[in-house]
Amino acid sequence: MTDTTADVWPEPPIAGSEAAAVLGALERQRATLAWKCSGLDGAGLNATVGASTITLGGLLKHLAHVEDSHFARLWLDAPVGAPWDAVDWDAAPDWDYRSAAADTPGQLLARWQQSVTRSRAVVGKALAEGGLDQLGAYTTRGGERPNLRRILLDLVEEYARHAGHADLIRESVDGLTGEDPGR
Repeated sequence: MTDTTADVWPEPPIAGSEAAAVLGALERQRATLAWKCSGLDGAGLNATVGASTITLGGLLKHLAHVEDSHFARLWLDAPVGAPWDAVDWDAAPDWDYRSAAADTPGQLLARWQQSVTRSRAVVGKALAEGGLDQLGAYTTRGGERPNLRRILLDLVEEYARHAGHADLIRESVDGLTGEDPGR
């Protein structure tokens, strides 16, 4: 698990490059999700709030899929890989959320961390070769290709939305609240 103590909590730079600001915002959202999901057993990762069926374990598995699919599909125009490539997404569009209950907390955290590690490597390589204006390999039906900026901002948006879900679910499990550990 990412170290999420207050002294190493990721902060976007106050004044930095555009890439550093975008990546800083994404790392902060990743760290928030990691913190909200840390230290829980299977029951904690399977807790829901109200009428929602979303669980913290489901969020981890879903965001692992998002990490892998955004960069494989949109940046590299490559197959997503296992386990995502074996899923009939038309028949089971919420497979990532629903199947998480069958995984252990360790499996869920490891899958998510591995996906984040792959994404960081792809982004690091891409930034070393150019800036955020670089176009991904994927081409839409309309002939457009997403740039790295758009892919990263979509990922920031995805994490921000789900960090809100994680806030509510985690509070219902054991009362943990707040934005940052130790603050």
